[in-house]
Amino acid sequence: MQGSCLCGAVTIETPDNTAMNACHCGMCRRWGSGPYFCIHGGADVQISGAHNISAFRSSEWAERAFCKVCGTHLFYRYLPTNDHELSVGLFQNGREFQFMAQIFIDRKPASYAFANETSNLTEAEVFAKYAPG
Repeated sequence: MQGSCLCGAVTIETPDNTAMNACHCGMCRRWGSGPYFCIHGGADVQISGAHNISAFRSSEWAERAFCKVCGTHLFYRYLPTNDHELSVGLFQNGREFQFMAQIFIDRKPASYAFANETSNLTEAEVFAKYAPG
């Protein structure tokens, strides 16, 4: 599966994955003015145009990356495992995604809601499952 930023300066290739997730944490909502819709790309994503990527270390264990040419949000990278959560908007070639999970569901503001049935994790459940150390 291949996707790119808005201007095409960065392309990302990852194994086929149609399971879409959403994060409602405050950082994701501040980053993109809403939930972060992503697919799990794992540790072995292939990136072309890496010199056009700028990354921001958003916590002790993660960074968020964007194209420094057009500003497109590219991925959230979990540093301990090098796992990439790729912005679903990168993949525009007719792919149909299945909305599977929401995290930080207790941080979701009341101003929006999704009708989809998904698995949901609270902030405490996310940290218990994924926080390093």
